[in-house]
Amino acid sequence: MGKIVLLRHGESQWNLENRFTGWVDIALTDKGREEARRAGELIKDIPFDRGFTSVLVRAIESTEIALAAAGQPNVPMEKDAALNERKYGDLQGLNKDETAKKFGAEQVHLWRRSYDVRPPGGESLQDTAARTLPYFHAKIMPLAIADKNTLVCAHGNSLRSIAMELDHLTKEEVIELNLATGVPIVYDIGENGETLKKNIIV
Repeated sequence: MGKIVLLRHGESQWNLENRFTGWVDIALTDKGREEARRAGELIKDIPFDRGFTSVLVRAIESTEIALAAAGQPNVPMEKDAALNERKYGDLQGLNKDETAKKFGAEQVHLWRRSYDVRPPGGESLQDTAARTLPYFHAKIMPLAIADKNTLVCAHGNSLRSIAMELDHLTKEEVIELNLATGVPIVYDIGENGETLKKNIIV
């Protein structure tokens, strides 16, 4: 039985400013670094064989901080854009509250939370899953099936697409799924790739 730990990066500067971030490379805040450190301490009893992260600095730094805090700074780490946050297109950099006033709260909620509605010039969660899940099944799930433990430190929506798969959520159910920054979610994976147990560590 291998473990897959999903960890959303710590708070970034644009999370703090309530902006749509997407693929813009924004650094962590001091709070975000502390969230990553605390997450590492919470999962220090899991011996990791591999770490996976996106190519965006907020996720890379969170991975490095978490593994160091877990006492495992030398775990091999793989970076891939398949794990990047969903691309928010024309919304990137805009304040979420101001965007809601401009386009309407219901429309912005659809862009943020729905499964298959794209923001202007951006990706839907379905689009994000189309690049995230093939990578997940090719690189991460085989390790879990082989009794290896992996840390997947990425973003709210790339991780939502993975959680949707592991939790067998419908596209209606995933609308309500929100992953907090810096909170590890531990999945025990069986020999056929099935989820045996899920534990959110706070």
